[in-house]
Amino acid sequence: MSPASRTPVDFWFDPVCPWAWMASRWLLEAARLRDLDIRWHVLSLAVLNEGKEEGLPERYRRLLTEGWPPVRVVTAVREKFGGETVGRFYTELGTRIHRQGLGPSRATLAAALAAADLPADLVLHADRDTYDLAVRASHQQAIDLVGQDVGTPVVALPGPDGRRLAFFGPVVTPAPRGEAAARLWDGLLLVAGTPGFSELKRSRTQGPVFD
Repeated sequence: MSPASRTPVDFWFDPVCPWAWMASRWLLEAARLRDLDIRWHVLSLAVLNEGKEEGLPERYRRLLTEGWPPVRVVTAVREKFGGETVGRFYTELGTRIHRQGLGPSRATLAAALAAADLPADLVLHADRDTYDLAVRASHQQAIDLVGQDVGTPVVALPGPDGRRLAFFGPVVTPAPRGEAAARLWDGLLLVAGTPGFSELKRSRTQGPVFD
């Protein structure tokens, strides 16, 4: 099926966020069964928390600092090779950061670029602000759609009247597979089509399961 005939879905993520990684694996599985055209974007947790760092735990502050190099390299990939390539690179990068536990180091970024068959010199953008305006623009696009009290992931999908509707989440672990992934997508469409719906939440009882 051609991209034009598939349902467009925008997915915003920060590469260091484990919950965004879990949701991305679910969405890829759902896309296989529900003919979705996923469009990949960055939403930077570092940008989201600018000016709020003092009240955050040390571990989380360190994660925000470590998050700038990956979002810069992902954005460089997008600017130079397009959004579809971002999905391929994110799979290689997320596999190393989350499933292999390697962390967002320069070596991890370089290995992910090589595995995605992308130029090695893109890793240099980890320490450059060349595309920081593009990072912020992508980030703001998500915030304009979904609002302020969110994190990653953010998913935007067509609403019943044709407008794009965005939600924070889903926060789910492990990532649903097969028909379970498709049913979760169907449920998201259902709540998106409910006028006035904005939130459904409960406390987390389990950390991310990288199967």
